[in-house]
This record gives sequence, C-alpha cells and structure tokens, in this order.
Amino acid sequence: MSLVRYNPFATKSVSNFFDDVFNRGITDFFGSDFSTNMPSVNVVETEKNYRVEVAAPGLEKEDFEVSVDNGFLNISAKKEHQDEVKEGDKYMRREFNFSSFTRSFQLPETVNAEDIAANYENGVLILTLPKKENKVEAAKVIKIK
Repeated sequence: MSLVRYNPFATKSVSNFFDDVFNRGITDFFGSDFSTNMPSVNVVETEKNYRVEVAAPGLEKEDFEVSVDNGFLNISAKKEHQDEVKEGDKYMRREFNFSSFTRSFQLPETVNAEDIAANYENGVLILTLPKKENKVEAAKVIKIK
C-alpha cells in the first residue's frame, strides 16, 4: 500500500471550481461552508428552564449581543481581529480579520423572558431561560343562570 497525497483539485476542473465558489460560497474540501459562519448550538430542556449553549471560541463576552424581541431570542457576535503588523512582515494569506454571526430562536410561551441569564466561559455562551411558574388555579364552579 502506498501513501498518496490528497489533491482537492484533481477531481474538479477549474471552471467547475469557480462555479462552486461563486454559486454556492467558498467551501472547504470536507463539505462545510465558510460563507455561513454559524456556530453550533445545543438546546436543552430541564424541568425548570431551557438552556441554550452556543459554541463560539475565540470571542470575548463583550463581543456578544443577546436580546429578546417579539418572542424571539436573538444572539449575535462581532469580532474584528487586529494584529500589530511588524516591520518586515508580509502576509501571504490572511483569513481571520473579521467574523460575525446572528442566530434567532422563537421562544416558547412558557419562557420568562425577564429572567434570562447569560454566561460565557471556555468558548461557550450559555443562556439560561427560566420557565414561567405554572400557577394551578383552584377549581371554579360556574353557576347556570
């Protein structure tokens, strides 16, 4: 068995490659789309709350904006990468200057939007969305007139 170096261009003609780039966005050779830049999200439901976990490594808590508007939870982040360019440095390729994303989720009616809490640690933004307390109403007798 011999080891053969993988050549991603071997199966595509140049015209097909440019068609892919301009029609579908820049894709890597493993199938993920760099043009969408959406972080992965887990949504967990417990007895007392919902928990939204957003994988967003490399950001700071100041980079995030979280809001609730018309029953939607909106999560966005913006990061501009600024490096000090040293004299004599010449970038051959530079891909991480700016990144941003926005995700929105419709909230169930059972969420108490006033008490949503957020915490960012180790590259994961965790939002805790407490459920409204279910008040059990006493049985009501309706008299017929």
